[in-house]
Amino acid sequence: MNVRVVTTPWQSTEADWLIVGIPEGAEPSRALADLDAALGGRIGRLREAGDLTGKHAELVAIRDAAPLAAKRLLLVGLGKPADFTVPRFEKACLTAVRQISEKKCSTVAMAVPSIEPAAETAHAPVSVPELVQTIAIAAAVGSLGQGIYKAEPARFPIDELVIVAAPAAPATDVEAAAKRGQILGEAMNIVRDLVNRPAQDLYPETFAQRTKEFAQDFGLSCGVYDESRLKQEQMGALLAVAQGSERPPRLCVLEYDGGREDGPRLALVGKGVTFDSGGLSIKPTDGMLTMKCDMAGAATVLGAMIAVARLKLPVNITGYMGLVENMISGSSYKLGDVLTARSGTTIEVNNTDAEGRLVLADVLHFAVDEGADKIIDLATLTGACVVALGEDIVGVFTNDQPWCDQVLAAANRAGEDVWQLPMFDYFSDLLKSDVADVKNTGTRAGGAVTAAKFLEKFVDKKPWVHLDIAGPAFAATSKPHREGGGTGCMLRTLVEVAAAFDR
Repeated sequence: MNVRVVTTPWQSTEADWLIVGIPEGAEPSRALADLDAALGGRIGRLREAGDLTGKHAELVAIRDAAPLAAKRLLLVGLGKPADFTVPRFEKACLTAVRQISEKKCSTVAMAVPSIEPAAETAHAPVSVPELVQTIAIAAAVGSLGQGIYKAEPARFPIDELVIVAAPAAPATDVEAAAKRGQILGEAMNIVRDLVNRPAQDLYPETFAQRTKEFAQDFGLSCGVYDESRLKQEQMGALLAVAQGSERPPRLCVLEYDGGREDGPRLALVGKGVTFDSGGLSIKPTDGMLTMKCDMAGAATVLGAMIAVARLKLPVNITGYMGLVENMISGSSYKLGDVLTARSGTTIEVNNTDAEGRLVLADVLHFAVDEGADKIIDLATLTGACVVALGEDIVGVFTNDQPWCDQVLAAANRAGEDVWQLPMFDYFSDLLKSDVADVKNTGTRAGGAVTAAKFLEKFVDKKPWVHLDIAGPAFAATSKPHREGGGTGCMLRTLVEVAAAFDR
């Protein structure tokens, strides 16, 4: 997608579609009034007839927009100015883009709205660069569908996006925001594409090959550890999960050195179970149907590393992706087995479907040994987190509150919904084993927390945040503002963390 910023009047902007936001119950801005005048008062008449209210994400299409330079006009409701926020604006933009991308159109123009929050609102004013970045992200993400194997696509990417900004906006800031939004949107689409691919196409070896190709394209150093090297590294927990599959495991390590030579290093660690049958603790059909998405943590790490490299952020950062299949065969690891993790910790297996934490245990310990100063891991780890927080909120766990506060602040800036859960020592007691140092599961109660307490044992007290993305990483169904399938959630948060790291 080619992105450019212009300052022409809305009515003079050439495009196949011109998308304009309409606030609810507010006086029209000067630009909107001029657009209405150019249309001979059509917008005003739609308002008077009740066909255009400006309610959030409402859509009204004018398919013959003459005498405008654009062929067609799509009016999208922005809601009440008192409720206007970047996430709500993004949802409105995504709804509009998804509407028009059902058919091929080469050029789409989106107008940057002029919204003055009402005095009673608790929301901070939104800057023009924030709006521009949001438009670019929405155009990239909203126009890409999940039907990558369909003969006839249900959605068509936009060839050219024209962002129509006010002449008063600083050109440098606006153009930088447009580029940043494009990079973030394209990185999210890489994550979504990987998550949406079935295990027949995406398994540890092919994921590793794709990672090497992306690393070469975007200037990242890349190391791939095969099964022999993983044995040398004594990754007994990861290897146990992989041993039931014909697909051998891999560990991918991406490195970007954009910070000070002696600066701290941020480690991103992703769970990459490319398919999860549950192993001998086999999942039912409904529970297994979407398990191609169980590598979303690793995909998000890859996407974030690509975005950081493209944005040239001043940070030293390494991404680790532990890649396995959890399958059933005569060589599968079994309930009651005692595994020896890379750290030397022995683990009693009580559930082979609690495999992601076993993979992460070895990769987290490896990241610590490789010199990580602070760590974030991402994993579609527990159904318990979905029960606790629903399908749209990420669970956050930590051993270091100041570090967690930085991650929470980054999520807030990125507009992503997260919630911190407790890490009381009581939950560690639930993991005590009679035959080994630790069990890989506790009780059903507090399952998301016991999983996090298990991971905590392998970070050697380094500042660490665990993000359980089991709910938001994969959308079971489509909504007007969101395509079903992979979502790319938390990528923007990781980039926000990286941008502020070591400052």
